[in-house]
Amino acid sequence: MSVPSRAPSRAPSRAPSRAPSPGDKLVWPSPPVPAWQDYRSSQPGDEAPRIPPAQPPAPTARPPADPKGHWFPLAVFLLLAATALVLNGYVTNVVGETHAPPPAAGSPPPDLEKVRRGGPVLNITASGPASARLPNRTIALTFDDGPDPAWTPQVLDMLKKYGAKATFFTVGSKVARYPELARRIVAEGHELGNHTYSHADLAALPGWRLKLELSLTQRALAGATGLHTTLARPPYSSTPAAISGPQWAGMKALAAEGYLVTLTDLDTRDWSRPGTSKIVASSIPDKGRGAIVMMHDSGGDRRQTVEAVGAVLRELTGKGYRAVTVTTALGMPTAHQRAGGAERFVGSALNLAQRASEAFAGALAWVLLAAGALTLGRLGFFAVLAWVHAARTRGGKRRKGRAPVWSAPPPVTVIVPAYNEAAGIQATVRSLAGTTYQGELEILVVDDGSTDGTAELAEALGLPGVRVIRRPNGGKPAALNTGIAQAAHELLIMVDGDTVFEPATIGHLVRQLADPAVGAVSGNTKVGNRRGMIGRWQHIEYVIGFNLDRRAFELLDCMATVPGAIGAFRRSALMALGAVSADTLAEDTDLTMALCRAGWRVVYEEKALAWTEAPTSLGQLWKQRYRWCYGTMQAMWKHRRAVLEPGPFGRRCLGYLALFQVLLPLLAPVVDLMAIYNTVLGDPLPVVAVWAGFVVVQALTGWYALRLDGERASALWVLPLQQFVYRQLMYLVVIQSLATALLGVRLRWHTVRREGTFSGPGDAPAVHPLQVRVPEGSH
Repeated sequence: MSVPSRAPSRAPSRAPSRAPSPGDKLVWPSPPVPAWQDYRSSQPGDEAPRIPPAQPPAPTARPPADPKGHWFPLAVFLLLAATALVLNGYVTNVVGETHAPPPAAGSPPPDLEKVRRGGPVLNITASGPASARLPNRTIALTFDDGPDPAWTPQVLDMLKKYGAKATFFTVGSKVARYPELARRIVAEGHELGNHTYSHADLAALPGWRLKLELSLTQRALAGATGLHTTLARPPYSSTPAAISGPQWAGMKALAAEGYLVTLTDLDTRDWSRPGTSKIVASSIPDKGRGAIVMMHDSGGDRRQTVEAVGAVLRELTGKGYRAVTVTTALGMPTAHQRAGGAERFVGSALNLAQRASEAFAGALAWVLLAAGALTLGRLGFFAVLAWVHAARTRGGKRRKGRAPVWSAPPPVTVIVPAYNEAAGIQATVRSLAGTTYQGELEILVVDDGSTDGTAELAEALGLPGVRVIRRPNGGKPAALNTGIAQAAHELLIMVDGDTVFEPATIGHLVRQLADPAVGAVSGNTKVGNRRGMIGRWQHIEYVIGFNLDRRAFELLDCMATVPGAIGAFRRSALMALGAVSADTLAEDTDLTMALCRAGWRVVYEEKALAWTEAPTSLGQLWKQRYRWCYGTMQAMWKHRRAVLEPGPFGRRCLGYLALFQVLLPLLAPVVDLMAIYNTVLGDPLPVVAVWAGFVVVQALTGWYALRLDGERASALWVLPLQQFVYRQLMYLVVIQSLATALLGVRLRWHTVRREGTFSGPGDAPAVHPLQVRVPEGSH
C-alpha cells in the first residue's frame, strides 16, 4: 500500500484533534509562555512564527530548593509502622497453645523441696516460702490463657448457670484485644489474675523481660477494667510437685514484684483435648478435699472444656462443694485493686495501640499480598503482550496491522534541543548526519543558552544540512518549540543532545509514520555506558521496564511516553495541540498523553535504536529520576479528565501509572520493613523464599525482554543486587516527587553531568562500544 509522501495535515477523521480543555491546565504552577512561543493559533502550512534574536536572559529569582522537610514525616511513619509491627510481633510470635510443663529434675534447693510438698498458693518472702491449701469441700476453678471471644463467653454462661465463681488468669495481650470480655468477667463477680502479656515462659526470660511482661499485663487490665491484680500464675506451670529449678527462680521473681503465686492441685490437661470424661474425672477432688482446678478458656478448641465445666459443677454441687474464687476460698481480701487515673489512661492507650498494630499488620499483609499478585500479574501479562507485539511486527503467520509504505522517502527534520551538552553534542550530530536514510534531511541543533560552548562545537563540525539555532535559556519545551517553528518539514524527529542514532534509525522511525493514523513513534532507547554497576542496573531497567512495557502499551492503545531521547512526530499534530507544553517537567509524557487524547495512534518501533548516556552516579541518577517522576505526576494531574473521556486511553494509562508508578512504590518502604520484621522476629526462610521467587520471575521476564531486544542474557546477573540499592532509590524518588507536588514546589529543567561516552578522540566519528543483534524480520 502506498500513500502520498507527505502526511495529512490534520488528525484522522475517526478522532478529531483537539487541544486539551481548560480544566486540564490546572497543574502545578508554570511560567507564562511568551507570545512568540505560543503556537496555538498556528496551522500546518502557515508561516512559522519569527524567532526573535537572542537576548541575554533577564535576571530571575533563585529557584526554590527541593523540599527536605518531608523526610521527617517519612521517618516518623516508618518508626510508627515498625513499632506497630514489633508490638504485634511481640504478641503473636510468642503466644501459643499451652504445652506440658518441663519435668522437675536435679537436686532441688531446700526451699523448693518444701514448696513441692506444700499447697498450690505460694507467698514467697525473704524469710522463706509459705504455701496454703483450700479448705475441704471448696473448689476454685481457674482458667488460663484467655479471654477468648469464642470460649470465654461460653465458660461464663456455664458458671452463671450454676451460680459459681472462678478465677481467670488472663494473658495481657488478649485483654488488650478483647477488653469487653475482661470487663464482663469482673462484672459477673469473677477474679482476674496475671498470666503475663505474651504467655512467655518465665523460666527462660531475663529479669527485665519478666518485669515487662507483668507490667504490660497490669496496664492492660487497668485500661480494660480499671483494676490491678495481686494474683499471678506462670505460663506452663502445673502443680507444686512439678516445679523445676528455673521455674522456681521465675516464681521468686514474681513474688518479688508483690504477687501471690497461684499454681494448681488438679491439672486437667484439657489443652491436649483428652475428652470431656477425662477432664471431668481429673477435676474431682478425692475424699471431699478442697482443690484449685486448672482449665483453659483459650489456646485452641475448648469445646470439651466447656462441657466439662457443666459436668464438674453438677457433680460437685451434689456433693456439697462451693465453687468460689481463689481469694474467697482462702478467706483473703479480693485480689483486685483500683488503678489510678494515669494508669487507666496508659492502659487504655496500650490496648488501643495493640489493636491498631494488629489491624495494621493484618491490613498490611493483605495489601502486600495484593501488591505481589498485581506485580506478578503485570509481568506475566506484559510478557504475553510483548510476544504478541513481536509476532505482529516481525511478520509470519501472525503478522497483522503492518504499516503502509511510503512511495518515496519523505523529507524529515531532526530537532536536537541542547543545554550544556558539550561532552556529547558532536557525537550526536555525527550519528544523525551519518544516517543511511535516503530522503531529504534537515538537522536543527537548538542551543538553549548553553554556557559550555555546545553551539560552537556543533557548528565546528561543518556538516551539510546541520543548522545551529541559539536562543536564551528557557527550558527544554521552549527549545523544542523553537525547533518546531523553524522546521521545514512535516515529519519531525526529536533527539536529546546526549543520544547517538544507529545509521538505520531514522528510516525505521519514518516508516511507521506512513500510516496516517499514527501521530508519534517511540524508538528503542538503549544505555551506552553500561560498564559500571549503575549503568548495568539502568540497562536492565531500560530493556525490561521501558521497552518491554512500550510493546504492551501500543497494543493497549495507552502509550504513556515517547521518550525525549528518540521520538518521531507529525508537525501538524503537534501544532494542533499548541506544540510542546511547558506545563510539566516531563514534556515528553505530557505531549504523548495529549496526542493519545487527540485520537492519534502512538506506536513503538523496536528497530529504531538510539544509544543514550545514562547517569553514572547515584546522585546524578537521583536528579534525573526525580525530574522524570515529578513531571509524570504533573502530566497525570493535567490529563486527569481523560479518565472520563470515551476510549480506553485515560483509564488504562492513568490507572496503570497511578497503581504501578505511584501507589506500589509508596508501599515499597513498608514492604522492606515487613521483610526485615519477619526475618528478625520470625522464620527468615519464607522471606528468603518469597524474595527469591520474585527475583526468578523477574529474571525470566528479563531474559525474554533481552531476547526480544537481541541483548545478552548475561546482563541478568546484576538483577538480585538491584533489589538492595537501586530499588530503594527508585521508590524514594517517588516519595520525594509526591512530597514536592503536595508542597507546591516547582522544579526547573536541568541536565545531568555528561561523561562523553560516545565522543571519539579528535575529529574521529564516535562509535558506541556495544553491539546489539537486531532481530530479523521485515516491517
